[in-house]
Amino acid sequence: MTPALFLIAVSLMAWGLGEGMFLIFVPIYLRELGASSLLIGSILGVSGAAMSLAHIPAGHLADRIGARPLLWASWTLGLLAGILMALARHLVLFAAGLVLYGFTAFVVAPLNSYVTAARGRLTPGRAMTLISAFYNSGAFVGPLLGGWIGSRFGLHSVYVVAAVIFAFSTLLIFFLREQPASEKDGDPPSPLWGNDRYTRLLLLSFLIMFFTYLPQPLTPNFLTERRGLPLTSIGLLSTLNSLGNTVLSLGLGHLAPHVGLLLTQSAVALFAFLLWRGDNLFWYGLGFFLLGGYRVSRILLSARTRAIVHEAQMGLAYGVIETVNSIPLVIAPPLAGLLYTYRPEAIYLVSLAGVLFTLFLSLRLRIE
Repeated sequence: MTPALFLIAVSLMAWGLGEGMFLIFVPIYLRELGASSLLIGSILGVSGAAMSLAHIPAGHLADRIGARPLLWASWTLGLLAGILMALARHLVLFAAGLVLYGFTAFVVAPLNSYVTAARGRLTPGRAMTLISAFYNSGAFVGPLLGGWIGSRFGLHSVYVVAAVIFAFSTLLIFFLREQPASEKDGDPPSPLWGNDRYTRLLLLSFLIMFFTYLPQPLTPNFLTERRGLPLTSIGLLSTLNSLGNTVLSLGLGHLAPHVGLLLTQSAVALFAFLLWRGDNLFWYGLGFFLLGGYRVSRILLSARTRAIVHEAQMGLAYGVIETVNSIPLVIAPPLAGLLYTYRPEAIYLVSLAGVLFTLFLSLRLRIE
């Protein structure tokens, strides 16, 4: 691991700790602030919309001015959003902070661009899954700490502590050196949209992200309202999810991408089945561990971009695929809210059927 990747990894580990403290509890805290299931889904959908808005411009800027200024901007904005959520004591202000926090997702394209340029001898997929493993090692501890703080001092206190951790992570990222130069000889051979393999990848990526994300937004509410789990158990489950992210990232990052995608989608299908049919913490814990396949799927899909897109288009290409991957974050939560209102278990049934469909497509649209 190069020094630049190590600095990013440590900063992401700290950020994962802070984010992991509160992320799983967001739907529950929104409920405490007075939001209905449909409103929770709508707020999360707006936050998802914020995530999708800036990926393409950020990726394009990364090609033009380098990734480091955009990394600095995202970390700083995330810190400000964390402070806003920590200060909020009512629904509107907290939702505003949450939406602002979602906007910081534009960092993904510049981050991927920086990582692939600074990866040294690592493959793009290996470098991206490796730093993801560092993030998830922090996120492994976060939910346990958040659940403990939330159960004793209230969920609002969780956001205060998370904001302090974000400040430390932001300080680290400002020591990052300029993005390493990469080879970009000549003009791109064709417009990005003329790349058939890339457009097929975008279609497959959207469908996989939609059906694997659909059951996630309201699962904490399902477990507390329908299964009676306390906050400490929800925190434990989120920790197991982070452990699954780490293990699957390290275990599958070296496999051929099409093989890894089949395995990660299968893992999320098992998550949906276990949450639907499970009746105790053991099965829910196994399900949350396997849910790590969602994040690894997203990383593997983005990593495929490096092999099928010209170097001069990498920032833009990462931005486009991250935008496509973020669209489900906009449309899935409101749909999940509707399904949950109709029948809570329906979010898992629809997800399971959809993932089986994307597994079939992954076999048919194998992209090398």
